[in-house]
Amino acid sequence: MIEKLQHRFALSERGAKDLVKGVVACAVQNVSFMVPVSLLYFFVGDLLKGEITHERAVFYIVGSLLALALIFGITYWQYNATFLATYVETGTRRLTLAEKLRKLPLSYFGKKDLADLTSTIMADCTFLETAFSHFIPPFAGAILSTVLIAVSLFFFDWRMALASLWVLPVSFGIVFSSARLADRMQQKAMNAKMACADGIQECIETMQDLKSNNAEAAYIKGLDKKVDNVEKKVTNCELITAVYMTCAQLILKLGIGTTAVVGASLLLQGSLDVLTFFMFLLVVSRLYDPMQSVLQNLAAIISTRTNVNRMNEILDHPVQTGANTLSNKGCDICFDHVGFSYQDKEVVLKDVSFTAKQGQVTALVGPSGGGKTTISRLAARFYDCSHGKITVGGMDVSKVEPETLMSLYSIVFQDVTLFNNSILENIRLGRKGATDEEVLAAAKMANCDEFALKLPEGYHSMIGENGCELSGGERQRISIARAFLKDAPVILLDEATASLDVENESAIQTALSRLIKNKTVMVIAHRMRTIAGADKIVVLKDGVVAEEGTAEELSAANGIYSHMAALQMESQNWTIA
Repeated sequence: MIEKLQHRFALSERGAKDLVKGVVACAVQNVSFMVPVSLLYFFVGDLLKGEITHERAVFYIVGSLLALALIFGITYWQYNATFLATYVETGTRRLTLAEKLRKLPLSYFGKKDLADLTSTIMADCTFLETAFSHFIPPFAGAILSTVLIAVSLFFFDWRMALASLWVLPVSFGIVFSSARLADRMQQKAMNAKMACADGIQECIETMQDLKSNNAEAAYIKGLDKKVDNVEKKVTNCELITAVYMTCAQLILKLGIGTTAVVGASLLLQGSLDVLTFFMFLLVVSRLYDPMQSVLQNLAAIISTRTNVNRMNEILDHPVQTGANTLSNKGCDICFDHVGFSYQDKEVVLKDVSFTAKQGQVTALVGPSGGGKTTISRLAARFYDCSHGKITVGGMDVSKVEPETLMSLYSIVFQDVTLFNNSILENIRLGRKGATDEEVLAAAKMANCDEFALKLPEGYHSMIGENGCELSGGERQRISIARAFLKDAPVILLDEATASLDVENESAIQTALSRLIKNKTVMVIAHRMRTIAGADKIVVLKDGVVAEEGTAEELSAANGIYSHMAALQMESQNWTIA
């Protein structure tokens, strides 16, 4: 049962056990509220018999105090079992989701956007926190306590029990008949919310382009339609749910009426005594209270399925696994008939075979969309190839745990990601635990001194969100400094100088020359002059290796490489007419 609860509500093992404990606590709390009712029943019985003695009065006073103490103690237990346990589970759930996202391959993130994932971790977790503290345990507890009390009523008088309890299955039938419809409506509302969130995020990220093209008004108009659609879907969902819930509550209230009518009829016939009639009225008035309150929140309970499914989509997605130890002999990277597709119909690599030898620079060139960046991602196991095999020093990368494999790689991307921290700490990301001296040494080799020492606080200067206080060249040098600090035997350079000016490009190329010594280097570049000195050039086109060799050999072959080099030479002579 615990495993089923874990999957049904995206809970940890402890969270599932706490949920069971919370349900039991809520049921016991509802039953404890019947203790004062029992005391009142016996008191009325004694009152009708005229047997209220001093000893009985003391009994009822002490009993009332003990009943209050019992209710207080059980309520305290119920609070800890539901609220406090739920808050702990929410933290665990968020950490579990974040840890799972960390282990997922990049191919998963290609299908998801940031707004969706952020909403799952934050908004969905917050909603489930409320549901598991306020809605689900009281609902399940109310059902359990109602069943227990209902069964006990049949021992007093089955006719009165039927008159009192017939409304329960009818009310629940109405409620659960709405579950499928409510689920569909909730999913539509969630889709509308995600579309709206994506639109807002896109608006913020592209504000510069919108302003430069005077397109703000048109975009905002489209965004307004998405907001209106969210309101419409949510309103429809709430309306449908409210209609069903109101009908169920109206039926539930009929129970008191039928109990009174049937009880009065039996009382007139002489087949029911006054005390039993009074007890049923008393119990029924209390019996329906927890059910009426939980029915109001049933819509929220039903909608949890949508939120849980979004979490389970992350939790159930297969992760990349493998050995936690390295078995490579050397660092030659070998692609052996590798094929890859991001989706079933989107083939990027068909049959790629080449070797990047240790101590050499292997350059990947070719037209856009040829698969250059994909190859670098596959080499570092950001993705797993569809067929074929990739090895590093004879070790199959698909058989190694990604984090363990990553210890062999230093990667310098074209788009550098920096954090709102000091220059020193951004470089230290390359190797956690590195001393300040080691970080500064790596920074010096990457030519970071040129700009860092000019700042008011030097290397301790804050650089803003994603390094907004720095230029593109300065941000790139920080990235190279990370690679120096990590000092991995394999270097992947993905268009590291593509967007830089001549001065910055020259400085970074000097830094890169120091970085790549005696290492296995794979370089992705569009500028032919940046890879002219490469030991090997691999030309990719349409997902296959079209040419392979040195710059001189490929130029003499008069193929794709030669054509690309000629076109770039022509573009350098371009002038404004």
